[in-house]
Amino acid sequence: MGSMTTGIVSALNRTITEEYTRGFAIANIIQISAPINPGNSGGPLLNYCGNVVGITTAIVADSQGLGFAIPSDTLLKEIYALVTNGSYPGHSYMGIYGRDMDYETAQSMGLPVTFGWLITDVVKDGPSYNKLYKNDVMVALNGTRIRNGDDLASYLEVNTLPGDCLEVTVWRKIGDSWKQKIIQITLGERPPPPV
Repeated sequence: MGSMTTGIVSALNRTITEEYTRGFAIANIIQISAPINPGNSGGPLLNYCGNVVGITTAIVADSQGLGFAIPSDTLLKEIYALVTNGSYPGHSYMGIYGRDMDYETAQSMGLPVTFGWLITDVVKDGPSYNKLYKNDVMVALNGTRIRNGDDLASYLEVNTLPGDCLEVTVWRKIGDSWKQKIIQITLGERPPPPV
């Protein structure tokens, strides 16, 4: 017996983190208000015309109807590798950790911008090692504005593959002042989740 529920798309380009992804974000997710339960997770997300635009995948525990779906274009890009090899090797990797920049942090650091992604650590021998540094503030990738971690993860997922060269625009403190710099980074392949 089939069932259907309704809701609205409340946000695009969100990120979520699941245990099985080894802490890496699942990017470019559709946020929806339709309830997702164990019985309908994995079902199609349809638009008003009946087109499949995603596959429902997760909920926020103890929330009132806040669910997430993986977009169809992401699935189409990854499905062949998943069926053939059991994994998808096309997730780009920068080898950095960070957090969203906010007004208070920007003010305390004396930054001239209040958006971006503050780098808190760089993985030794990763793609960004000796190119990006702790306290750099990433504000653009290939000229596309990066306001937060959702923008960063979604841009990498939709627009890049391992091996691509990326222009990373950061604000970096040099001496007593902040300077904008453009850094070239060749992306790596995201390490696989633990078995």
